Amino acid sequence: MAARQSALRRDDENAKRLDAIEGRSPEADALELDRVIHERVRLGIVSSLAVNGSLAFTDLRDLLGITDGNLIAHARKLEDVGYVAGSKSRDGRGSKTEYRLTPVGRAALEAYLDHMEAIIEATRTPERG
Repeated sequence: MAARQSALRRDDENAKRLDAIEGRSPEADALELDRVIHERVRLGIVSSLAVNGSLAFTDLRDLLGITDGNLIAHARKLEDVGYVAGSKSRDGRGSKTEYRLTPVGRAALEAYLDHMEAIIEATRTPERG
């Protein structure tokens, strides 16, 4: 029962986070980058998952060229904010962790990319006046 309540609370928090991301104004986006995604390894994780759908722990680690501990720490941060979901299953002798981007994570990545595109466009546009 406690696990179900915790899952429902997490779903409610993720729904609020998604609403906040989707409801952001361009002015708010111009003021602040999403610091969770902006970190290099976490951007690599969410980008890799956006392209591949889901990836096993070892595949994601090897793709990014990082250590197990580094991936664990950054994936945990992304899971804590609801951007990434990890699931464990048995795989022969051991366990296998598979990561996927959540709808909240996809919306956050899209907002981040829109923000970066606006910054790029603004810096490439010649000064006026």
